[in-house]
Amino acid sequence: MAAPLIRCRDLTRVYRMGDNEVHALQGVSTDIAEGDYVAIMGPSGSGKSTFMNMIGALDRPTSGTLEIDGERLDNMKPDQLAAFRGRRVGFVFQQFNLLPRTSAVENAGLPLIYAGIEAAERKARAEARLKQVGLGERMDHQPSQLSGGQQQRVAIARALVNDPAILLADEPTGALDSQTSEEILDIFDQLNREGMTIILVTHEAEVAEHAKRQIVFRDGEIVEDRS
Repeated sequence: MAAPLIRCRDLTRVYRMGDNEVHALQGVSTDIAEGDYVAIMGPSGSGKSTFMNMIGALDRPTSGTLEIDGERLDNMKPDQLAAFRGRRVGFVFQQFNLLPRTSAVENAGLPLIYAGIEAAERKARAEARLKQVGLGERMDHQPSQLSGGQQQRVAIARALVNDPAILLADEPTGALDSQTSEEILDIFDQLNREGMTIILVTHEAEVAEHAKRQIVFRDGEIVEDRS
């Protein structure tokens, strides 16, 4: 049996705020297979964002082990985490975070600048990802010339341009109307059918229904894990 893409064992995360300790994660263990599509759910303060930050190499656990694609993240230094993040994780957020006076193709190619990819290859890879998300006709448009849904498509193309192992989406439809939300979720569904591992953080049951699996957090623990 193949090893899981993501392997978490007894993850804890304790934040110290003055004299107080906040236990954001309390002994979380789970596996996520390559090609899975997982919705992370739970109320505010449940630990789901902390868990996502661990998977996205934005934070390290206080204790426990976290292995992604054969690499141990729990003992990495900050610069090692940043390098891993740039190579293996794509992020999509509720806010699109696009550079305002920059074309769609330049926005989509931004991660490749940090990866040291030369300009012609950057452009080709960004164009390919924009076509994949249905924006082939809008590559030279700036964010102000695009609808919210189109801006989120640019953000998805940007997340994919480095060929990540994992796509992390944090409330990706939160700023969109219901029809546009469905169009964005259709893109995620298609990406998953093509083999992309997707982890989606959401408050909305209708959004979570697109995933193959729902993991529910409460008080820093997994309380439900259903397919």
